[in-house]
Amino acid sequence: MDGDIIPTRRAGVNQSGLRDHNERLILSVLQRHRTVPAAELARRTGLSKPTVSTILRNLEEDGLVRRGEPVRGKVGKPSIPMELNPDGAYSIGLKIGRRSADLLLLDFAGTVRGQLHTSYDYPMPDAVFGFLEQGISNLLGNLSPAHQKRVCGIGIGTPFELWKWHDLSGPAAEKFRSWKDVDFTQETARFSDLPVYVVNDATAACHAEHLYGRGKEYRDFAYFYIGSFIGGGIALNGTVFKGNQGNAGALGSMRTTGPLGESQQLIDTASLHLLEARLIEAGLDPDLMWRKPQDWSGLSRYVEPWVGETAQELAKASLSICSVIDFEAILIDGAVPAEIRKELVERIRRYLVNQDKRGLIAPMVEAGTVGENARAIGAASGPIFAEFLLNTNAGLSSV
Repeated sequence: MDGDIIPTRRAGVNQSGLRDHNERLILSVLQRHRTVPAAELARRTGLSKPTVSTILRNLEEDGLVRRGEPVRGKVGKPSIPMELNPDGAYSIGLKIGRRSADLLLLDFAGTVRGQLHTSYDYPMPDAVFGFLEQGISNLLGNLSPAHQKRVCGIGIGTPFELWKWHDLSGPAAEKFRSWKDVDFTQETARFSDLPVYVVNDATAACHAEHLYGRGKEYRDFAYFYIGSFIGGGIALNGTVFKGNQGNAGALGSMRTTGPLGESQQLIDTASLHLLEARLIEAGLDPDLMWRKPQDWSGLSRYVEPWVGETAQELAKASLSICSVIDFEAILIDGAVPAEIRKELVERIRRYLVNQDKRGLIAPMVEAGTVGENARAIGAASGPIFAEFLLNTNAGLSSV
């Protein structure tokens, strides 16, 4: 890509009354390209130089941007690039997983400033919200009072229809099904007045890859996150697209065929719970998969066939996705070691060579870079994105 992504998404406007749009446009360019001189910002956004200078001055006064190190050339004054001020805004991100929850504090530049973790047999509501309440107090306690005022919200990444993902029975099952009636905003309001943004956990991971990983390289891409159950997300026009009901990119629900020809979903054929089952069947502790740092070298006997089968499923799914939208790339990430992610990508590429691609343009297949923490980081990015960055798909999600 040539880097000219922002101007192709939406041009800036110089008329009065639209400063919010133009501010978001400039902040989005800085978020994507990190440091950009004012003259280059004007070129990328289509705004006049005086308009850019005025907006930058206001953003700097608000503490959202700062001046970078001067870039000296051979002639003339040194160029002063602008960049996001990491302390300009903060956000809390909660990832609710099927085995554990993660809570983190993210700054405006996308750096994790602090993180907490808890594990459980099942994510019961009282335990999760108790963890969130105590965790917020701990994380914000490390910030100065001035910086605490810059926390813009709480993002919560949770599986879609969480209450259905269990194998419990009796009273425990009833308690778990109470998730169906949980209002995340109302529950969080008991101990925090921060705004709450709820998103599907795999969509949150896609947000993280879009903002802080390789998603910056592509205008349109589909994204797989391989967790206990595989999920995904899609980015269109340089922004993650959530869909009319927030469930776009539910790639784990794609139809596939089981070994006996039966109809299954991708979650049944390309998820980590299948590898866990193999370890249990062999008499091994599945917790070996989740220990930090992740090291699966001693599990290669079981990992190798799982990689092969998963890669085949993802190759077929990638072509199915591209039959709807000709995505530029398919990004593969997940709660797996980096070397496993790399092997999966290489296998998918090889399988794609021999797939029937009539009428299709085969996408590039690349490894994501955010990794296991993508869901929590993506959840935390939700409030920052909503408050400060430009959503180029805003009109597509309306009813």
